[in-house]
Amino acid sequence: MNDPAPNALAPGSIPAKRTGRRLVLLLTMAASVGYLCRVDITVVAPRLMAELGLSQPEMGKVFGAFLHGYTLFQIPSGWLAGRVPTRPLFFALALGWTALTFTNALVGRPYLSLAIGTLPWLMVLRFVLGILAAPTYPAAGRAISLSVSPERQGSANGMVLASIGIGSAVTPPLLGFVTLHWGWRPALLVAALLAALAALFWRWLVPPAQIPMAARPSQVQAGTTACKSPLRSRSFWFLTASYTLQGYVGYVFVFWFFLYLVQVRRFELLQAAWLTTLPWILSLLVIPLGGVASDWAVKRWGSTWGRRALPLPALTLGAGSLLLGARTSSAWLAAASLTVATALVLATEGPYWASMTTISGPHSGTGGGVMNFGSNLGGLISPLITPWLAARLGWETALALAAALAVVGALLWFGIRIDPVKAKPGTSE
Repeated sequence: MNDPAPNALAPGSIPAKRTGRRLVLLLTMAASVGYLCRVDITVVAPRLMAELGLSQPEMGKVFGAFLHGYTLFQIPSGWLAGRVPTRPLFFALALGWTALTFTNALVGRPYLSLAIGTLPWLMVLRFVLGILAAPTYPAAGRAISLSVSPERQGSANGMVLASIGIGSAVTPPLLGFVTLHWGWRPALLVAALLAALAALFWRWLVPPAQIPMAARPSQVQAGTTACKSPLRSRSFWFLTASYTLQGYVGYVFVFWFFLYLVQVRRFELLQAAWLTTLPWILSLLVIPLGGVASDWAVKRWGSTWGRRALPLPALTLGAGSLLLGARTSSAWLAAASLTVATALVLATEGPYWASMTTISGPHSGTGGGVMNFGSNLGGLISPLITPWLAARLGWETALALAAALAVVGALLWFGIRIDPVKAKPGTSE
């Protein structure tokens, strides 16, 4: 048998467990700050639009520019995640988030917007930010696939993906408060500062040997089910199709929930900021718990039905909550129903990514990039088609379409089969 790589420990061993836990916390911190920089524009959007004279469709183009960069570079980012060490990769990404968010705060000033205009500048900056955000979750997924045993990958992925809730929960009250008192430009500068701190933390406090770079045969024997490319797996493509629809629904909330509450349900700016925070606070619980529940279900019902057990009811119930929120005449009931819908949709993140890492094995960088490409392809369409439908047919129709797609996403799980996870003999479970 070949000797193990110096920092690639067998999943399930005591050192690997400690390394895995520490790695998950570090990845969660970095991804949370990255997500804050991703959604900061949605919180400052009302003030930014008023000052720069941008319409709602134009702001939709700005939202879409990020997703173009993020989506187009998902597959290359999966390739990159398998070839660049995670430590310098996340340091470089955080520095990029800092620089772009800082520059975004200067848009509209004569010295920056003279050449191409305000709207093109915003779109360019958001497009490049999307490129630099793209490797976040494929790189995290691959690191988890090499550091955490398959039976715990639902919990580990759920913890890292809780960064969606952390970043989204912190952003509205923090940047909403700064925007209300000092303006949207200082709010973006606060976001840039947090990204800079994340870069310094990752550079100075993460030991280089903490993150494995390569799989070895014993890791595949320990539980990954794929030695070949996940692109040859029928189940992988069903998983990607389902995640694409989940992405469409999720990005309706990410980009339009705040503006929907302000412009349609007529909540005040700061009030809407706090209401927008509620689903993301709830997601801080449901995303990690979704991963834990998925791991528990795998032990009870096996890999295939265990991973299906949460997404099937969660996406279906989320669709029902979305319809209720769209049709009710009560603004407060609408906010509550959409909050529940957001939480139910996001609770499926852990099962999606754990299924991907089990199917993809040592190719989880590629698998994560392709699957996340699908999700953000749905998310790329969502910010554009949602206001278009709302303007022509009303918000009820726009949200009803999202609900229907959530149901289809749930049904696609019946096409996903995951081979049973087999533990390596003698490995601690």
